[in-house]
Amino acid sequence: MLQSTWRTSTGSRVFGALKGASDGGIFIPHNEKRFPGFDPESKELDAEVLKKYIFGGHVAEYMESLEEEDDERFKKQFSTYLADGIGSDDMEEIYTNAYAAIREDPTFKPTEKTKDWKAETLKFKTHRLTYEQRKAKIQEKIEAFKAGAGAGAGAVEEDEE
Repeated sequence: MLQSTWRTSTGSRVFGALKGASDGGIFIPHNEKRFPGFDPESKELDAEVLKKYIFGGHVAEYMESLEEEDDERFKKQFSTYLADGIGSDDMEEIYTNAYAAIREDPTFKPTEKTKDWKAETLKFKTHRLTYEQRKAKIQEKIEAFKAGAGAGAGAVEEDEE
């Protein structure tokens, strides 16, 4: 059995994946108390709350509240949604269509990769310096420190006079 190094919490994404796999027909022994909508007092799962989370209702509510409170932050956070013409009212329809498309053809279809994907992934990688380059870099820092310290020490002596 694999165990995660992170502590699990109610409503965590891993339980969303577990619920999806379980609904998809994979037998996974689980307890429903970790799903959104579970009421610890009555020890029952509210299916409507869980359905709201599955269909992105909580995201739609957040979109609406953010749009009312801080329109600038809303436009920044949901800029790709706005560019695609997706509003808070469209969330359930989008998820419904996505689930229908998955049921229609559940096979994995890889996306088209750009030809320069290797260059894109390597552009942020820092290359390792040789021994001579490291020594030269250290020497430059020492010289810069000495030059700065010499100028700083001279300024202190002038103030004392």
